[in-house]
Amino acid sequence: MQELIVGLVFVAALIYMGRRLYSSFFVKKAGCGKGCGCATDSSVQVVRMLEKGNQNRVS
Repeated sequence: MQELIVGLVFVAALIYMGRRLYSSFFVKKAGCGKGCGCATDSSVQVVRMLEKGNQNRVS
């Protein structure tokens, strides 16, 4: 019974590490993923520019 539990934990750890490794190489994400606003998507940049322009008019 103990061997079964240890084996399941080991397989779960392998799956977890495999998914992290796969996503680090094959998943494409815009920006750095830290939430600092460095997105490379042009539509996001246009929205931010428009927001900044509206802030300047209100002030």
